[in-house]
Amino acid sequence: MLCSVAALGVAGAVNIEGFKQVASAQSKSKTPPLTQAEMTAIEAALGKKGKYVEAEAVYTVPLPRNDLKVSIKGEAVPISFGFGGWVSIKKTMDGKGAVLMSDTVLLEAEVNPLISAAHANGLEISAIHNHFFYEEPRIFYMHLHGMGDAATLAKSYAATIKNNKLFPANQPKVAAPTKTAKEIFDLPALDKIAGHTGAVNGATYKYTVGRDDISIMAMGAEMTANIGLNSWAAFAGETGAARIAGDIAMLEPEVNQVIKALRRNNLEVVALHNHMLGDEPRIIFLHYYGRGAADKLAQGFRAALNELGKGQAMRH
Repeated sequence: MLCSVAALGVAGAVNIEGFKQVASAQSKSKTPPLTQAEMTAIEAALGKKGKYVEAEAVYTVPLPRNDLKVSIKGEAVPISFGFGGWVSIKKTMDGKGAVLMSDTVLLEAEVNPLISAAHANGLEISAIHNHFFYEEPRIFYMHLHGMGDAATLAKSYAATIKNNKLFPANQPKVAAPTKTAKEIFDLPALDKIAGHTGAVNGATYKYTVGRDDISIMAMGAEMTANIGLNSWAAFAGETGAARIAGDIAMLEPEVNQVIKALRRNNLEVVALHNHMLGDEPRIIFLHYYGRGAADKLAQGFRAALNELGKGQAMRH
């Protein structure tokens, strides 16, 4: 059962500090860790090893769609630019169960069959939406969630995706890129602008930034960066002619300030939506895209991050 969303909105001005106070009060204790047996069960169900982030007690398995060839505005882009899904599992705060969250990358014809498979295996749908404009083929992103014990959740998820290309055994082997992002971009310069250190993934360079200023609860678990509560930016292309795609995780009063920051920096806003259900406080996600010099694109990402947690008021 999903936890209910707190009624946080009131008439008149609503300040982010109110959201943050509620959020910080939600979770003071530490999430119990997954056991080695639970992680082994997850790996066995999916047939692929993932990564356990001990600080968040989250186990994540990446699910790239390497079977696809994607272009944006007629230009080919790497799958690591934003066409990879994932599934994460962590325990609830009371340690009595676990929560599964997943973002799946789907062709249009794959959406409804996966909905049926998810429901048949006891999982639920929390969002279906775009992340890009002008992409070919058209791609949709479907978020799934579930509650139970870690091993059972992993088996249910594996059964859900077994007939889809998402399933690791159904994915083709991928050749290494001719050049990696380390050879393409001035990574220290980008890190300085972004204020964070990214990670090289083939021809792309990606920043993933959590919301450590707040605590968000959903289904009895604390939502953290590696289970989907993050802002990110992926860079591809060349230093002087780069492209950026990403996502910003916002409290409701932050939404329009972030939009203004992105537009001031000539970045395109391509989607605004939820990813989760029952999250307290509610988090809204914004997807964006841009072309230009890598340093200018990084400045736009940094400008959006700078609007988070500032305490602006939202008027209804």
